[in-house]
Amino acid sequence: MIRAVVFDVGECLVDETREYGTWADWLGVPRHTFAAMFGAVIAQGRDYRDVFQEFEPGFDLYEQREARAAAGQPEAFDETDLYSDVRPALAQLRSAGIWLGIAGNQTVRAGGILRTLFADDVDLIGTSDDWGASKPDPEFFIRVAGIVPYEPGEILYVGDRVDNDLRPGAAAGMYTALIRRGPWGTIQWNTEEAKKLPTFRVESLLELPDAIADFNASAR
Repeated sequence: MIRAVVFDVGECLVDETREYGTWADWLGVPRHTFAAMFGAVIAQGRDYRDVFQEFEPGFDLYEQREARAAAGQPEAFDETDLYSDVRPALAQLRSAGIWLGIAGNQTVRAGGILRTLFADDVDLIGTSDDWGASKPDPEFFIRVAGIVPYEPGEILYVGDRVDNDLRPGAAAGMYTALIRRGPWGTIQWNTEEAKKLPTFRVESLLELPDAIADFNASAR
């Protein structure tokens, strides 16, 4: 049975359109051009950080985050950047007695924002910077499994990426759900792995409560 659900952050809970738009502005690149290159890099199976190299070879994302912060333009997201299904889905899952967590590849600053937004809604908020391990490193999922008070085979990990979320989550013994939104979720949706690997494929997080209830009923 599924007793715990852990969510990725970017393009699962948070719409990153505004954040990536500000990176295009920082680079002095038209937003539509940056977005087009972003999609091309993902479709080629490359690391998204290669996008920055295409426009500025030698670009150091960590250093540039610090430079943006020093310039009064730190990474930021708030309630308005959450997808509209996030709050009601969390509420429904919580009312069904599901243990909830949020864990993704995020900075310390982003982790602080997440705690402000979700401290009263979930049982775990963890980031790659907190743990010193980034997806798809198996250590990231070992950290998740070590905190969730259930066995890996009772955890559902929800994300938008086959490579970073589904594949390592399944390898860790967890159930997985693929959400179709954002660049990765859209580009990878019709691949064979995206069709066969996840336990659930959803267009909205609001599909999860019923899907989990049906799954658990069939497991009894």
